[in-house]
Amino acid sequence: MERLIFHIDVNSAYLSWSSVKRVSEGLSDLRLIPACVGGDPMKRTGIVVAKSIPAKQYGVKTGEPMAMALRKCPSLVSVKPDFELYDRCSKAFKKICDSYAPAMESFSIDEVFLDMSGTGYVYPDPIATAHEIKDRIREELGFTVNIGVSVNKLLAKMASDFEKPDKVHTLFPNEIEKKMWPLPVNKLLFLGKSSASKLQKAGIHTIGELAHCDEREIQALLGEKSGHQLFSYANGMDDTPVKSVPDDPKGYSVETTFEDDIVSLEQAIPILLAQTDVVSARMRRDRKKCSCVAVMFRTTAFKNKSHQCKLEGSTDVTDEIFEHVKRLFGEAWHGDPLRLIGVSLTSLTDEEYTQISLFRSANDHAKHQKVDRAVDEIRRKYGNRMIERAGTMKTNSKIGRKAKAQMENDRFDQ
Repeated sequence: MERLIFHIDVNSAYLSWSSVKRVSEGLSDLRLIPACVGGDPMKRTGIVVAKSIPAKQYGVKTGEPMAMALRKCPSLVSVKPDFELYDRCSKAFKKICDSYAPAMESFSIDEVFLDMSGTGYVYPDPIATAHEIKDRIREELGFTVNIGVSVNKLLAKMASDFEKPDKVHTLFPNEIEKKMWPLPVNKLLFLGKSSASKLQKAGIHTIGELAHCDEREIQALLGEKSGHQLFSYANGMDDTPVKSVPDDPKGYSVETTFEDDIVSLEQAIPILLAQTDVVSARMRRDRKKCSCVAVMFRTTAFKNKSHQCKLEGSTDVTDEIFEHVKRLFGEAWHGDPLRLIGVSLTSLTDEEYTQISLFRSANDHAKHQKVDRAVDEIRRKYGNRMIERAGTMKTNSKIGRKAKAQMENDRFDQ
């Protein structure tokens, strides 16, 4: 039986969802005017999160600073993100999609894959069914989606990125030559900027040219694994399943961008502790432990650096993890002003056994475990602000307060 996959993507989700709310309140529809969802243009962290089609015509780009967007379009209307609204809209959208398919995979807050394989008796015309889903979402929820239809996830997602908004597109194997191969190579799904640059320098400018290369040449250029995957994608091959149950996380991470530069350890250490607290709690919530800890940072010159270490054993104890975070940061940072700091935990396991360091007693480890469990339980019952680690209160600086505020809503959110 040939597979049948739908990819459904909300058109400019955050902007659309904010617009639906504004229209219900008698305000202007952001989708029809130069508008965006974004942060404060007076702050360095304020960026364009989503833009309208009229704003795009002024050259406004997603991810660029708000100040730059306003220089391009002085009349740009900006609204702040409303993540509670977005969560409600996402759930409503996914509820409709889920009612049509035996299996639905949530790919992001505004995207799903539906495995419609074997539904021919219920939905004999898949294209008509795609239009039905699209129109129902628009009529019931007030926003539009694009739907891509094909035999695998790769081609379905490529199809949904064709002309927008409020469209259904197909990209079946017999349509690849006409619809996909003429596209620029950087339009291939999962092809990053670095790989695209290497291909273009090698004279490969379209997806079709990549598809017709010798696979070994692509592997020599991009690496064996990446070269094989991208060569397969260029030829429309993808056998990944639609997963109703997501895979276990491969790691936990948090990053914070600051309005003011980080220039001292006194500023950095409380922030790193707060970040370690966040990711360790997430990991404990999922009953995982890590055996690899990393710190990363970005300088004001936009140079990124990361430093990691493997642990002797696995742990989920915040204080133990933070000892490594402090050491790694001290080894990697040489005093350059920083605009971003982050912490990540990887090499996860769900084993109960923990190998205790020769320099730490089992009683000490157990004591810290009990403290973490108690803190997690208090926050779960009474909220994140009810208890805070003393180390995160050691700075009264403007940066420290704002960093903690930025991360507060992230803690332990389900």
